[in-house]
Amino acid sequence: MKPEEQYWNPVLETLPREKLQQFQLKKFQNILNWTYENSPFYRSLYKDAGLEPGDIKTLDDIRKVPKTEKSMLREAQGVEPYPYGSILSVPIEQVTEYRQTSGTTGQPVYHPETWQDWEWSAESWAYALYAYGYRDYDRVFLPFGYSINIAFWAGHYAAEKIGCEVVPGGVLDTEARILKMKEIRATAFMATPTYILGMADTARKLGLDPAKDLYIKKITAAGEPGACVPATKKRMEEAWGAKVYDQVGATEIGHWGFECQAQAGLHVLEAFHLVEIEDIETGATITEPGKRGSMVITTFDRFAHPCIRFDSKDVIEWSPVERCECGRTFRLLKGGVVGRADDITKVKGVLLAPTAIEEVVRDIPELGDEYEVIVTKRGDIDDIALKVEINPDFKRNASAIEQKLVQQLRLKTGLRYSLEFHDYGTLPRYDVKAKRFKDLRHKE
Repeated sequence: MKPEEQYWNPVLETLPREKLQQFQLKKFQNILNWTYENSPFYRSLYKDAGLEPGDIKTLDDIRKVPKTEKSMLREAQGVEPYPYGSILSVPIEQVTEYRQTSGTTGQPVYHPETWQDWEWSAESWAYALYAYGYRDYDRVFLPFGYSINIAFWAGHYAAEKIGCEVVPGGVLDTEARILKMKEIRATAFMATPTYILGMADTARKLGLDPAKDLYIKKITAAGEPGACVPATKKRMEEAWGAKVYDQVGATEIGHWGFECQAQAGLHVLEAFHLVEIEDIETGATITEPGKRGSMVITTFDRFAHPCIRFDSKDVIEWSPVERCECGRTFRLLKGGVVGRADDITKVKGVLLAPTAIEEVVRDIPELGDEYEVIVTKRGDIDDIALKVEINPDFKRNASAIEQKLVQQLRLKTGLRYSLEFHDYGTLPRYDVKAKRFKDLRHKE
């Protein structure tokens, strides 16, 4: 058997729904027992709620289990064993990997893994890469800085497990990365959507057409929404002449979702996680397609730093597609992760998701890839400014572009904007996670 063949696993990926749910219940009971016995944080949380592991006998019973969220994980770090605190569920001597969250929403969460946990992380990524079509003949370039953040670390090891040739490009700048990818004829790479578009722009400045002069056939996009936004995905695929696949995960919960080659939606990696969707305002469980909510997720097989019923704030929606043509029975999400619950905000009385603005801007080819949104308050009135760039070849059509932009923003978001047009290349560029949406009202 070739190394990559184990990552098409029909034993798990094509289980009938009833058997898959039985499997998930056993996995949940196992991790619940583990944390109750080994984590002071979880044991205290459950005792305060009057819950014991034996109380969970069905999937419906799982809703009795208290949820966790990032602020609770941070607070639990304040005690021994340092620096992980009372969540740590193994002797600290067994910890072999250190990671931490980016800290963009506050103090970073420190994340420990045993070697078994780390193997699990790579394994979950391997499922995704195989679903995208990565094989042992691929030469995969990793254009990210290897750091303390999780980023594409697990993607690196997953590609190796499948049998791909992996080329790390951590210390190179963007120009050098482009040239190295061309030199070695890399066939695939992984990056954030922001950096995927930024690399294409850099290649063009070098006189290269990524779609014609490079050899990329597959791209894994992760780290931020973008690959789930149709207009952004289209830009990336046209720029590179390659298929772009969405991958989702987080430091605390690991990799939990992926597209397959059918691209009918985002598969939840249900053999490794339990995903629930809750109404953002009421907390009611959403089980049917047609309504978006916040994801509550449990990771089954991370034992050093378990994550049980974690409120991720990712906004998702079940797909009406009952079974993907790829043959996998893992449930699908419609449109992937469409935003974050803590990013959805009310402006002028209208609920606004930043991804809706991205869809409008990226769907107008005369506009550049970058934009910036700033929400402020003038007295009691909200003001929302949108800064965009016009591609140099279309500056003479600025009036028509502005009219189209106004119409589409009104149609897709229900809001009017103060528009600012900037020269191409003057708005901020980002290498990793972009910060294009800035709500300054609370600061004022």
